[in-house]
Amino acid sequence: MLGGAKIRDVGVVLAIGLLLCLAGLVLLFNLLGAGDAVIRRVTSRSLGELAPGFAASRRGFRTYAMLVVAVGILCVGLAMTARFLPLGAALLVFGAVTFGIASVIAIAGEVETYRALKR
Repeated sequence: MLGGAKIRDVGVVLAIGLLLCLAGLVLLFNLLGAGDAVIRRVTSRSLGELAPGFAASRRGFRTYAMLVVAVGILCVGLAMTARFLPLGAALLVFGAVTFGIASVIAIAGEVETYRALKR
């Protein structure tokens, strides 16, 4: 059985996961223009000598928002393993696979954007 501090820690991990999922979904679906605002104010600006990259495009931004959702799913899955092992394990696998696929898409998009800027 879990002690008091461990149950609290599980609750914190669950809360972080749910907040990350919520934030990622708000950005992914551009609720109330949140995605457009982040693209306009953050991702489309130069970072020192680096030009805006893949995240400044609509496709790139959605890919990175999906990465945020995937990390949230991983956190929720981790928290769920304390009470519901099969569901928690399934969420961990789903989150990890989603993160892997989105990472490959993000890396390919960044390379494509970088090569287009060099021309």
